[in-house]
Amino acid sequence: MARKYIDNPNACSLVHTMNIIGNKWKPIILYLLSNGSMRFGMLNTLIPTISKKVLTNQLKELENDGLLLRQSFAEIPPRVEYSLTEKAIGLLPVLRKLSDWANEAYPEMEFEQCRIIEKEKSQRTTTYIKNSGLSA
Repeated sequence: MARKYIDNPNACSLVHTMNIIGNKWKPIILYLLSNGSMRFGMLNTLIPTISKKVLTNQLKELENDGLLLRQSFAEIPPRVEYSLTEKAIGLLPVLRKLSDWANEAYPEMEFEQCRIIEKEKSQRTTTYIKNSGLSA
């Protein structure tokens, strides 16, 4: 079932886009998945401050909005991986620009390291480091 968006008399493509990605967790999820498929547990490890319930809901919403693919594997134990769709891949340069804008507009803020290194679509690399000991 698709989510219902708040009716807005000024609704336009920008409002629609912000309804889809404009919350606390979705940009980070998209950044992380820009490096390739990941399992739920890895996403939960890389975003330590998100609860499992919230992560589950965010992944479902991104999937319903056509930005994520959820692939189940018929294995024991069961395995599920999440990856970006072409729609989401097209959004990555926009997220990069938003990140660059925030760094320029608010230089006094100490933002967590969250950057995407844009390469060809088949060679995307993402780094998100949050006291996890992980590095790119």
